Amino acid sequence: MNLLLLTDNQGDVLPALDLLPYAVQVAPRDSWAQAIKDPQLAAVLVDACVQLTQARSVCRALRANGLSIPLIALVRDAGLAAIGADWCIDDFVLTTAGPAEVAARLNMVVDRRGLENTASDDTIRVGDLTIDSHSYTTRLRGEALSLTYKEFELLKFLAQQPGRVFSRDQLLREVWGYDYFGGTRTVDVHVRRLRAKLGPRCETMIGTVRQVGYKFVPPATPGSLRDTAQSIFDDAMSAPEPTRDQSLITS
Repeated sequence: MNLLLLTDNQGDVLPALDLLPYAVQVAPRDSWAQAIKDPQLAAVLVDACVQLTQARSVCRALRANGLSIPLIALVRDAGLAAIGADWCIDDFVLTTAGPAEVAARLNMVVDRRGLENTASDDTIRVGDLTIDSHSYTTRLRGEALSLTYKEFELLKFLAQQPGRVFSRDQLLREVWGYDYFGGTRTVDVHVRRLRAKLGPRCETMIGTVRQVGYKFVPPATPGSLRDTAQSIFDDAMSAPEPTRDQSLITS
């Protein structure tokens, strides 16, 4: 099992790792952004022994930038109270844990993540947005959105091909079907409703390309992953086109 330990601490953060047959790569703050791109990694461990706020920001940034492998925080007893769901981690390990416990936790979290990835082939995750085709549910920052069937289908179709621009006619054919006799105004109305339900912070996920149509715009990240990572460490250390609804269109 190949592991990546993100830490600025030159000492042993988790001594038990030295007693296990794992390949552990240690990355300091100026190189970990590149290190996490290693396709052979099974899990990423983040040092949360001292700088809890910094560690939380790092974990959230990793998830926001698409890290899909298990993410584990290494924490001391005194820091347990600060660990919460907003860290976006799969598990935590106390720095005093013995080799058997560390091995068990790593194996369980890696296996669990593998099962989740297999079961979520029809689940789209973009930033804080999750679209589950099995249950026809959409969640934004953990909160369920109340979407109609066509609103859900429209959002899912756009999100499946981020950045690609679709004309209104294309969207009518793909989402509503060839037998739909309504006009392209239907698309505009559903886009307006979707944006309203996504809210001010996320309505820009549905972008307008003037005189062409619409596209899905993933949440912007400032620069590359390396720039994002460096910016987070440095910080820790120191509108859509308006439309008018002229007709009532039901889904």
